[in-house]
Amino acid sequence: MKDILTFLLTVLLPLWLQAQNATEIVKKSEDNLRGKSTVAEMSLKVVRPTWNRTMDIKSWMKGNDYAVILIQSPAKDKGTAFLKRNKEVWNWLPTLERTIKLPPSMMSQSWMGTDFTNDDLVKESSATEDYTHELLGEELIDGALCYKIEFVPKPDAAVVWGKLISWIDKQNYLQLRTEFYDEDGYLINTMRGSKVQKMGGRFIPTFIEMIPADKEGHRTEITYKSIQFNPEINDNFFSTQNLKKVK
Repeated sequence: MKDILTFLLTVLLPLWLQAQNATEIVKKSEDNLRGKSTVAEMSLKVVRPTWNRTMDIKSWMKGNDYAVILIQSPAKDKGTAFLKRNKEVWNWLPTLERTIKLPPSMMSQSWMGTDFTNDDLVKESSATEDYTHELLGEELIDGALCYKIEFVPKPDAAVVWGKLISWIDKQNYLQLRTEFYDEDGYLINTMRGSKVQKMGGRFIPTFIEMIPADKEGHRTEITYKSIQFNPEINDNFFSTQNLKKVK
């Protein structure tokens, strides 16, 4: 009996506490950037070796279940909108006057020709609920001491990535770097957050880059222009009917 208790206390308990701590860190990070709800305006720039393209977008998000993303410019894309409601995602195309439901297979595809996937932007998957978490240690990122955490998909989770490794700073629980790996363990994308400033009453990385591992000179940049935390948003706002007229 004593040997069993010793095993539980010295081996299993530290492992359990480590998993609990890692998940708590991830949840704090998600809660810090999302709050109960957010409304944000951003500039998104696609950088390629021979050309650049810029879009202005606005997003409304409520918890993990609801999101709307609206493209405000350029003119040819203006009014295009995306809706996430629970685990379902729709795309409103004003030029066709059609709302298309996106199948799960499209979540890994590029969002509007950027280096972000559909899942990255509308967050069909949840970093807290769809992955298990392991604290790998601590490392410095741009001078900030960060928790280094590995995310492994749960067996029944419908997620895009084979695993993630994220560096979350210890002071404000901000994701300053995240590496995205495929199911074979190959690095596909690296996301970097920087220019940490107080916006909407909270410290956030106001500049985010997504950089493909195997495409030299390719990257997508997001610059936050404004963000509101915890505004009142009715659930009915997140509907396919409203998607056609949101501004």
